[in-house]
Amino acid sequence: MSKPAEIELKTALIAAETMKEHDKDPFFIAKTLLNHHYRLKYYEDLQKAADRYINHGQADRERMALLSLIEKIKTMERRLENSDIKDFGLE
Repeated sequence: MSKPAEIELKTALIAAETMKEHDKDPFFIAKTLLNHHYRLKYYEDLQKAADRYINHGQADRERMALLSLIEKIKTMERRLENSDIKDFGLE
């Protein structure tokens, strides 16, 4: 599957936001797209940090940046899990 062009991605994200605003997302497509787009940014940063670490002699500075990003992702994932619990009215 090919990567969407920048204009295609922007169009899809705008449509997803509109669907969520108007509560017109019966199959959770908009929710899923918005969630994955948000999370993808973190994983792209992680990929760049891992690449720098591997290709720059595994220096301590790059290692610390990589570990920091991993912790940032773990925090983000926990926060998203907790917000899902609130969405279901369990808290």
